[in-house]
Amino acid sequence: MAQMIASDKKRMVLGLGVTGMACARFLKRRALPFEMVDSRTAPAAAEAFREEFPEVPLHLGEFDTHILCRASELWVSPGIPVDTPAIAAAAKAGVRIRGDIDVFAEEADAPVIAITGSNGKSTVTTLVGMMAAQSGYNVGVGGNLGTAALDLLDCGHDLYVLELSSFQLETTERLNAACAVLLNISEDHMDRYASKLEYLRAKQRIFRGAAIAVVNTEDALSQPLPTEGMKLVSYGLDGPDLKKFSVMQNHDGDVLVEGFEELIAVKDVALKGRHNISNALAALAIGRSMGFPVAAMREALKSFKGLPHRCQWVRQLDDVDYINDSKGTNVGASCVAIESFGNSSGKVVLIAGGDAKAADLTPLAAPMARCGRHALLLGKDAALLQDVLSPIVPCTIVESMEQAVKQAHDIAVAGDVVLLSPACASLDMFANYEQRGDQFIAEVQAL
Repeated sequence: MAQMIASDKKRMVLGLGVTGMACARFLKRRALPFEMVDSRTAPAAAEAFREEFPEVPLHLGEFDTHILCRASELWVSPGIPVDTPAIAAAAKAGVRIRGDIDVFAEEADAPVIAITGSNGKSTVTTLVGMMAAQSGYNVGVGGNLGTAALDLLDCGHDLYVLELSSFQLETTERLNAACAVLLNISEDHMDRYASKLEYLRAKQRIFRGAAIAVVNTEDALSQPLPTEGMKLVSYGLDGPDLKKFSVMQNHDGDVLVEGFEELIAVKDVALKGRHNISNALAALAIGRSMGFPVAAMREALKSFKGLPHRCQWVRQLDDVDYINDSKGTNVGASCVAIESFGNSSGKVVLIAGGDAKAADLTPLAAPMARCGRHALLLGKDAALLQDVLSPIVPCTIVESMEQAVKQAHDIAVAGDVVLLSPACASLDMFANYEQRGDQFIAEVQAL
């Protein structure tokens, strides 16, 4: 049963974005009073908010400590650091700091599958959602991907599949997921976290109260601290083992297996690339843990070709493949993409750059040494990438996506892959990673 929220509290929602609007709609459905606060003087959604919630006080401009300290709860949107001075002062004064996932965990009226990780979480979330739908569930899929979590409530769902970011998990006390997975950990958001350890701690919160933890045996940091009553299920590409989800060879080629039981041939999985086979194994481990029929999961694996901007094949021209991985917004994601598309018949011409978010870029050197032909670099931190990669491969700094694509076409030879995998955020040059990927696609199609 959903837990009733006491109505005698004074709630303030911080951040007038997708999450903030979902919080507002939820509170309105529950007939609970609240106030909305945004640090911007003119947020884009202000007019829409005033139309939908004319009776709700809206405070705009720099956070005012006195206003925040009047609250008993602050519902902080994930894009706002909780160590922002006014929020920290409110917390010190005894105000409870919450996030939308913390509220969702209290209110969810069906089991929750929770998925996080530096890379692959959107793919795995979507795939598990498809598996659940194929299995006959009325499934709600969202969180950090698509529909905001609180907008999934009150819709008659009998299962939830949530993608969760580290920012969302920071303010989640106890998720109590039926099944939780931390796919992998690589440096990301180092502009927000003091260290990789602090980032890992935020991600690890996904396991609080989980009944089942799905563990990637290739990444020790993905494993939770053992908790009494928590069941562990493992997957990985580092060889089969009893009950583990992995890959082994039979007379027809590579097969995804549970222990030594064959589930589906790799050639029948619509997702391509080594990293996506790992994602498929994670989805199978989650699905089997939740009791999904193998036939339903197999159908989903055969039909799901992946998400836009995530290692998305665009076209082949002059025997060169063009791949849009604009969602590769951190170093770990781009390293995986480079390794996946570098092969014996050709090399990777990499287009990268943007805002590196203070991350260590040096891990890009190893895969580019093995797989790279040339790096075309753009955006705010192009020079930092050049410092790392120029001893390894030829590098060129370019001014625009148009210039990058045209030069990549001139450099690539038959069998190569032109790969947009920026290893950086997009906001220095684009509205978001989708716009960056769309521009890449447009320039490739114009060749």
